[in-house]
Amino acid sequence: MRIDKYLKVSRLIKRRTVANEACEQGRISVNGKIVKPSYEVKIGDEMTIRFGEREVKVRVTAISEHVKKDEASSMFEAIVQS
Repeated sequence: MRIDKYLKVSRLIKRRTVANEACEQGRISVNGKIVKPSYEVKIGDEMTIRFGEREVKVRVTAISEHVKKDEASSMFEAIVQS
């Protein structure tokens, strides 16, 4: 699954277009490398998302095309939030 779609489905970012723009601006990195929106997410990837001054670091635990709102948080595990 593309990273922009994963961010939207997992509800880490509200809209896919916003996730796409975040990737284009270099605010999303996976395993220490800045990625493009077309990056294919794999289970075990460590993702860092920068929201201005705040940084969220998560590990991908599941990949699914459709997830209910209540179950979206099961797709990732938070590592560090600052």
